[in-house]
Amino acid sequence: MSRVANSPVDVPGGVTVDVSGQKVSAKGPKGNLEMEVNSLVEVMFEENVIRVAAKDTEKKSVAMAGTMRALINNVVTGVNEGFEKKLELRGVGYRAQAQGDKLNLTLGFSHPVVHSVPAGVKVETPSQTEIVVSGIDKQAVGQVAADIRSYRPPEPYKGKGVRYVDEYVAMKEAKKK
Repeated sequence: MSRVANSPVDVPGGVTVDVSGQKVSAKGPKGNLEMEVNSLVEVMFEENVIRVAAKDTEKKSVAMAGTMRALINNVVTGVNEGFEKKLELRGVGYRAQAQGDKLNLTLGFSHPVVHSVPAGVKVETPSQTEIVVSGIDKQAVGQVAADIRSYRPPEPYKGKGVRYVDEYVAMKEAKKK
């Protein structure tokens, strides 16, 4: 039995949720989000609480109920508070600069890297070595942050590269003669 699906999603004040059939839409201070719920799951909305239940007792339905509950919670949290990922650049000459919907990165390559940021996601650079990715869609924010990190993942010998702020990189010892 999925324990995640058993806990309800509380809808905070200032957020309006509309459940119609298999579609859940939320509107809040940060914006609007909509999601399609799997057909194996039933969604009920009453008194500022969203409850998710499996339509039958099959293992896949029960598992999907927990997944849909987590995704609905992300939608409600996103329109209310939003999501944010912080990255940092480590390395000599590594820089980032946000210009509109583009992020210019200097990562030690022979050419600058220009990353296009999709709509709904905002990228800021408080300093030359910090990148803040924010938005209301948790999946989109995480994907943009992962794409930026993938240009130059942290290497284990000197620790140079793009890393999440809270990421731990296990350092290796250099080869001995």
